[in-house]
Amino acid sequence: MTTVREHASRLTAPAGRNIDPPRRLLGLALLLCVLALTILASLAVGANQLSGAQVWQGFWNRDRSDASVIVWTLRVPRTVVGIALGAALGAAGASIQALTRNPLADPGILGVNAGAGFAVTLGVGFFGLSGITGYVWFAFAGAAAATVLVYLIGSAERGTVTPVTLVLAGVALGAVLNGFSTFLTLINPETFRSIRNWGLGSISRTSLDDTVAVAPLLVIGLVIAVAVSGSLNSIALGDDLAVALGAKVLRTRILGVVAVTLLAGGATALTGGIAFVGLMVPHIVRWFVGPDQWWIIVYSALAGPVLVLASDVLGRVIARPGEIEVAILTAVIGAPALIAFVRRRKASGL
Repeated sequence: MTTVREHASRLTAPAGRNIDPPRRLLGLALLLCVLALTILASLAVGANQLSGAQVWQGFWNRDRSDASVIVWTLRVPRTVVGIALGAALGAAGASIQALTRNPLADPGILGVNAGAGFAVTLGVGFFGLSGITGYVWFAFAGAAAATVLVYLIGSAERGTVTPVTLVLAGVALGAVLNGFSTFLTLINPETFRSIRNWGLGSISRTSLDDTVAVAPLLVIGLVIAVAVSGSLNSIALGDDLAVALGAKVLRTRILGVVAVTLLAGGATALTGGIAFVGLMVPHIVRWFVGPDQWWIIVYSALAGPVLVLASDVLGRVIARPGEIEVAILTAVIGAPALIAFVRRRKASGL
């Protein structure tokens, strides 16, 4: 018997875009190779120029040599953060695009980034927080609260949530929270000096301890996103047809929002807002793997770290001995690439 996911995938696939499994598996293998190369580049490239042999020795021999200190103190933590961040934002972007049936949607559309930023602003202003260890959980709590509030606002009129109401509620709440955050920071700039560094979107200021603390939430979010991917395929056909195919629309949307909250909220808590990863990666991935959400989410979780780490490495190279924040590079790289893909009609549809 044909599964709901297979049936929905055939119905939603554009003409000529039926991707066979061997091609998807080959693409997955190639993507893993590219990810491995970007990880190696992230470990090998930096302001302190080390040879390949020095990096290799410093990685495997954790002694007090300069190479070992640089690799394990600076490069390994930011590489791990980049992998976790990219995977979370990629999977979150794929999920929110499927939930809203909008291929150009972004995790920020649910007010996740705005909620996290507002909570951090409150933490800094009223509780005296000064570092990521102190406000990472404020950021995550703010992201979760904003997502719940968006859902409540979106379902207030008719008791049901539609993609349109969800988008409108998210945009409206995000604008309000960003306005309050800006207002508070302008009142006392000195108090909120530390929040400016967090808001730049950097992976170099996050420690391994912070990443390990948030990692279980990111893993849970990714598991939930993959688990509901079959029902998301059905939702892409419209609620009525999704119900006819046996999908539980409300449960799927709630679980999808939970997954987005865990993924995007946790990622934003770690590094601040980083644009274009959750927007661009799933959109480009969809062009290569077709409309099946299972493949889109898996590919996005692997392609996201490639974009983040490649941007981080590029930022270290072009501004040596300093560096450019990864959020700036993802925007510079992402905007032209996204424009090129959006101009392709088949790439712009779910």
